[in-house]
Amino acid sequence: MEEAKTEGIVLQKHDKKSWLKSAILGFFIGIAVIVPGVSGSTVAIILRLYDQFLYAVGNFFKKFKLCFFFLLPIGIGAVVGFLLGFIAVQQLLELIPFAIICLFAGLMIGSFPAVKDTLEGVKMTGKRIALLVLGACIPVAVSVYSSVTTLQGGEAAGNILQADAILQIVLPLLVGFILALTQLVPGLSASAILMVVGWYALLMQNLHFSLDTLKNVDLMLVVGSLAVGFIVGFFVFSKLISIAFEKARETSYSLIVGLALGSLLTMFFNAEIVKVYAEWAAVGINWWHLALGIVLLAVGVIGAYVLVHIQRKHDKN
Repeated sequence: MEEAKTEGIVLQKHDKKSWLKSAILGFFIGIAVIVPGVSGSTVAIILRLYDQFLYAVGNFFKKFKLCFFFLLPIGIGAVVGFLLGFIAVQQLLELIPFAIICLFAGLMIGSFPAVKDTLEGVKMTGKRIALLVLGACIPVAVSVYSSVTTLQGGEAAGNILQADAILQIVLPLLVGFILALTQLVPGLSASAILMVVGWYALLMQNLHFSLDTLKNVDLMLVVGSLAVGFIVGFFVFSKLISIAFEKARETSYSLIVGLALGSLLTMFFNAEIVKVYAEWAAVGINWWHLALGIVLLAVGVIGAYVLVHIQRKHDKN
């Protein structure tokens, strides 16, 4: 695999193996928009592509050709992941939500040692420990808020599709800008943010691959504004995070690892999964779903840890 070094960051000139690796990262970035608790940036750390990914996005216009070809397989994977997540995973979340969440939780748990490796040998000062704890608390706080809102039967921000045209542009722009951060910082979930503002179920119920969706002017205005805000935020935040890493890498990573740790805790306590708990409390536990969830949790943990172990051996060689 050839590499191009620039300003201390190594960007890969892809061969077949690295192209597939980057496409897998893109796939998880795309699917993370749909599945609660999944973080594409955590996968980037596991695959040792996090710094390169941030650099390529932050310098996309400055070094267009180099960054474009590095990001191309990631972009293709993201489109595939989003479409698969929207069509298949969302359907599975409706049929067997607990089991699917268990699978993704297992993948996150099994891969966490790779995230923790980023702090190996780093002296944990009081400041870094404080950032680690703060990072863990942020996704937990977001998850608790969205879960409580769901259990109370409310939508935090009302129906944006019935708002004035100005609000249908301005509010989604701001939310889209924030959503971009969830794909760059481990532990933050795009779907959790949408749940907090009350738009997750609304968008999932109204978005379909049909002409009726395209004819829905209010929906297209909201979705288009979300997309624009997301794209702008993606470039802005990637540059800011890259600068933070250049100035205080170990300290910044303390916050990142904390966020990843917090995301593990929220996998079994978020706005979608508490609906399952509420249903079980009302009508009884679905033992088949529970058993399947335990099996998929184990499969996810073992599978992810094996991949981490292989990656560690590769890095040593």
